[in-house]
Amino acid sequence: MVAPGIVIAATASGTGKTTISTGLMRALSRRHAVAPFKVGPDYVDPGYHGVAAGRPGRNLDSFMCAPEMIGPLYAHGAADSDIAVVEGVMGLFDGRIGNDPLSVEGSTAEIASLLGLPVVLVIDARHMSQSAAAVVHGFSTLRTDVRVSGVIINQVGSPRHADIITRSVEAMGVEVLGAIPRVTDIEVPSRHLGLVTAVEQGEQLEAVIESMANLVETYIDIDRIIQLARQPYPAEPWDPAQFVAPLALNRRVRVAVAAGPAFSFTYAEHRELLQAAGAEVVDFDPLVDELPEAEGYIVPGGFPEEHADALSIRDDIRRDLRQAADDGALIHGECAGLLWLLEDLGGRRM
Repeated sequence: MVAPGIVIAATASGTGKTTISTGLMRALSRRHAVAPFKVGPDYVDPGYHGVAAGRPGRNLDSFMCAPEMIGPLYAHGAADSDIAVVEGVMGLFDGRIGNDPLSVEGSTAEIASLLGLPVVLVIDARHMSQSAAAVVHGFSTLRTDVRVSGVIINQVGSPRHADIITRSVEAMGVEVLGAIPRVTDIEVPSRHLGLVTAVEQGEQLEAVIESMANLVETYIDIDRIIQLARQPYPAEPWDPAQFVAPLALNRRVRVAVAAGPAFSFTYAEHRELLQAAGAEVVDFDPLVDELPEAEGYIVPGGFPEEHADALSIRDDIRRDLRQAADDGALIHGECAGLLWLLEDLGGRRM
């Protein structure tokens, strides 16, 4: 039986969706096994989700993976869990932009519809009161295949403010599951390309996630969220072994994957596909580790430019990687991982 799930969506980016989703995952994990998911090709949020839930954060991307893969990927990722929490992307209906202005392709709404999961909508209460009712009414009635089952009000200014919005929203027939006051000291730091990754937070990460969970525990009806969670439409779990051919070798091949603060943009399924093909997968951090012996090396994306000075002094690992290539090792670099393989980056030696 596939675990029931809930989708945490929002009216727009910047409403506090990631803080609430991550806090909910940790709060739920205090009593249940939680499967964390993120809509779209996002690398950063799943890092926080994985730490919060204690199991890999996974993506549900109907554009890159095709809609028919969403059910199997959910079933695979939610195996052996009690409940799944799916964090949306941007606003509930924001997705791929095409000729149809109301298309939900690639959006949170599409994922919720494909799985048949209920949506909890996060709204930012700053600068509004009764108007929240109109916002919720519009989001809950735009499509019949997307079920907005509850609302979380974020950034309320006072108990009276929360009461006014709660009564106006519930007059529209949608249940309010909690109201969170304006808090300035609990947030995920951001920079030019999005949030700071979980692995870069270091020792403070656990405290940040615990603070998020405590906020959720205090102001949101978690028991009611559990009651609202529903089982998705049935699907056979995704099996990586069905998508790869076993290595035609008489020995086990080792594949080394760059990791750590500079190279954290990876998918859990990538590792599982390699392992299904018969590879031994090992991680190494180019900032501090020696280059492991391997037949193949993968350098994923991340923010190596933020660590250019530390990477530039690793002449030893660059030399060893170049020698491995000369000896016939396969090297795959992607996204910002390619930057590390360059001679220099904007005049700064990598």
